[in-house]
Amino acid sequence: MLWIAPSEKDAASTSLEKRLWDAADQFRANSGLKAQEYSGPILGLIFLRFAEVRFAIQRAKLEKAGTSSRRGSRVDEPAAYHAEGILYLVPNARFDFLLALPEASNIGAKVNEAMRDIEKHNPQLAGVLPKTYNLFTSTLLKELLKKVSEIPATVDYDAFGRIYEYFLGEFARTEGQKGGEFYTPACIVKLLAEIIEPFHGRILDPACGSGGMFVQSARFVAEHQKNPAAELAICGVEKTDETGRLCRLNLAVHGLEGDIKHGGNVNSYYDDPHSATGQFDFVLANPPFNVNAVDKERLKDMVGAGTPAAFPSACRAPTTPTTCGFSCSTRRSTPPAAPASSWPTRPPMPAPASRNCGRS
Repeated sequence: MLWIAPSEKDAASTSLEKRLWDAADQFRANSGLKAQEYSGPILGLIFLRFAEVRFAIQRAKLEKAGTSSRRGSRVDEPAAYHAEGILYLVPNARFDFLLALPEASNIGAKVNEAMRDIEKHNPQLAGVLPKTYNLFTSTLLKELLKKVSEIPATVDYDAFGRIYEYFLGEFARTEGQKGGEFYTPACIVKLLAEIIEPFHGRILDPACGSGGMFVQSARFVAEHQKNPAAELAICGVEKTDETGRLCRLNLAVHGLEGDIKHGGNVNSYYDDPHSATGQFDFVLANPPFNVNAVDKERLKDMVGAGTPAAFPSACRAPTTPTTCGFSCSTRRSTPPAAPASSWPTRPPMPAPASRNCGRS
């Protein structure tokens, strides 16, 4: 999928986002569920609507091609969708199928089954999709499906991304301080991307949360008339498993993929699962600076004179100038090799002057 660079939000788009959120928030108030129990399933339904829109377009193309092909129709071959970066959906995993279910049926079980089938046929999403729809009554799920179906099938791909991001921001707001663990305000993320200019190469966020840094980096690339999926190799670390899944889902909604290490024994305070030092062209992060229970003894051999300064406790890498403030960003002092197609309108900017970031 070629990323569609977003234009300024228009009134209709903003109205749709707010209308969807107001309805979803009203349903939450009537469900008795906490925000953290509700957010994943809601985002999952938005994702499924997005996935079906893209699936239906590709299916129509394959049906048309099948009438003139000697090898026959490929409409039911997952590979024919994966080759175009599109998820394959079996009939019972399609949004319209779930939308048409009668309220008397066990809709929660059907949606859980749909999510499992999507993961089965699209291995890159294994373990990512929410499967807690049994917490919702069939009546509530029916209303939610109806509301999400109001997202027009004709909207561009980035509109789905904006809706997803809007919901992430609103869920973060409703969770208060805890919401900051997975969401960085868009204005800060945009500022970092504009400063660091991640135009091509390997990019790392060692505290990636729900993936906003990656999405904004991809948007920066798209605004310069390039395809982010071809220009960027995305890597991230997130210690909270649920938040790591949110990140991978966020990437998928935006037509991106990445190597996101999350949950289990991965703790970005102490671990470096990507062997990151010196291996990335760009590093962006909003580090968890307000956490005061980090075990400094575990870090004493990682930082300081004569050590590799691994990223868990240092925002600089060898030969890497650093800019720091509320968040941290780094770029190599030597730009990466130019891509096959050069950037005539936006050449690599010279590295900023090196600054001491104030960390050991």
